[in-house]
Amino acid sequence: MGRGWSIARRLFVANALLILAMTVFVGTAAFVDARNRGFVAAEERMLSVATAIADNPLVQEASRAAKPSAVLQPYAQAVTADAALDFITIMSPDRTRWTHPTESEIGRRYIGAIAPALAGEAFTEVTTGTLGPSVRAVVPVTDDDGTVLALVAAGVKTSNLSIALSARLPAVLAVALVLLAAGTVASWLLGRYLSRVTLGWGPEQLAQLFVYYDSVLHSVREGLVLVGLTGRVVLYNDQAARMLGLPPRPAGEERASAAAPRRLDLLNLTPALGELLQSGRPAVDEIHVTDERVLVVSQKPALSPGNERGKPAPMGWVATIRDHTDLQSMDTELRYMRTLSDALRAQTHEHANRLHTLVSLMELGRGAEALDFATKDLELSQQLTDDMIDSVDEPVLSALLMGKFAQASELGVLLTVEAAGTLAESGLSAQDLVTVVGNLVDNALDAAAGGEAPRRVQLSVTSTGTAVAIEVADSGPGVEPEAVTDILRHGYSTKEPGTFGRGLGLALVRQTVNRLGGILSIGCRDGAVFTVTLPWQPVQSPAAGETGLATAAGASHD
Repeated sequence: MGRGWSIARRLFVANALLILAMTVFVGTAAFVDARNRGFVAAEERMLSVATAIADNPLVQEASRAAKPSAVLQPYAQAVTADAALDFITIMSPDRTRWTHPTESEIGRRYIGAIAPALAGEAFTEVTTGTLGPSVRAVVPVTDDDGTVLALVAAGVKTSNLSIALSARLPAVLAVALVLLAAGTVASWLLGRYLSRVTLGWGPEQLAQLFVYYDSVLHSVREGLVLVGLTGRVVLYNDQAARMLGLPPRPAGEERASAAAPRRLDLLNLTPALGELLQSGRPAVDEIHVTDERVLVVSQKPALSPGNERGKPAPMGWVATIRDHTDLQSMDTELRYMRTLSDALRAQTHEHANRLHTLVSLMELGRGAEALDFATKDLELSQQLTDDMIDSVDEPVLSALLMGKFAQASELGVLLTVEAAGTLAESGLSAQDLVTVVGNLVDNALDAAAGGEAPRRVQLSVTSTGTAVAIEVADSGPGVEPEAVTDILRHGYSTKEPGTFGRGLGLALVRQTVNRLGGILSIGCRDGAVFTVTLPWQPVQSPAAGETGLATAAGASHD
């Protein structure tokens, strides 16, 4: 068949040829069966007629007469006409004909087998005689003692039998034509369906298209997930498998025998992401935080090219997934640098005020007072730095908290830090500690700044030798009991809509805690109290454990 033919056309032609071959086969088989049945029926009828003639007393008496033909010839002609036979030949045991349709043949020898009849057995045969090929039966005429007195041969020519069979041929042909027409119509309808489903493409084109699409699925860096109308994942690429924790896609022939589409409710997805993929609702750049990743998901319906009326029909929906975990780390670094920048700005402002005070004292000639003011200010700053270095033995975390002190001072919030134990041997990376502490302190500062005086934030970091407990308490309005579950979900925030980073900070804290196998709890004292317990982690090698300020958490995310 032509390589450019569509599947529908190939199937139609193949089915038409198959139906035609079956029609020819069935028609031939029906005709052969009818012919065989016709011969069998003719043999049985000839045998019945010949037996009846042989049992007639007239024939038996005439067989003993001197001139049997005078009596038997008229009788044979009458029976031949009444029974619609071609001939009835009554003969002596030595083959001499006593009757025949052609009177000139009377007295001549019969052509054909008679041995079984001479032995007293009736038989049938298809042979050629003076009238041509015929179906005949030969029956002996016997007396009471079983002596064979004569033989009776009754037959019909095969040409007449063929004419009778030909009368059935139109019915056989009609059945064959009906079968051919029904098969053709069925093939045409199936062809139309396949043409609509396959868009008129041939198998080679579909195979080539499949190879192209499969190559695209393997090569794109975004995750692609196709969900059917039944809510099952029917297709996904390698990136989606990596980001969603799905089994790797099979390749080659293994894909043909892959398991059935996977149910979304059986996959290890976050509730929000599972709800999005299950619902099929359109989405643009929705952020979903899993235990290990920050994913940006967009989703739109998957529509067919269009039916006969030109209206596209829904086939499911397609979700594209981008991994923003690395971008989030860069955003965290930017936020941390912003925190340091804000702290430096606040310190610059304070130092400018103090410098102006010193200059004014010097201009007024009060050098002793200026020296005393500068000394006490230096001692206060140095004391704060020494306290932070002595209490928190993680340099990156200490640097973060120094900036938070300046930020708290600018917001009018009293930030106090208590630390016990060592963090150096906990195995926790600086970036994880900064993510947890930074986001919790940021949210606590925002909550305390919006509350009533006195505005306070208390941070406690305790290392017990097996776990690190981090507690952040504020004097803000606290967290409503019914909001405890929602507050850890990405997108939930008490800030005004449009605030940069809203609804992400606590979600990142929860992600980090879950990844490290810790526990996050929310309580209430004067305000909200967030408690995080992180188990000690296996100590990494120096190369793997190197961290920098680029991994620190930044300003408020929630």
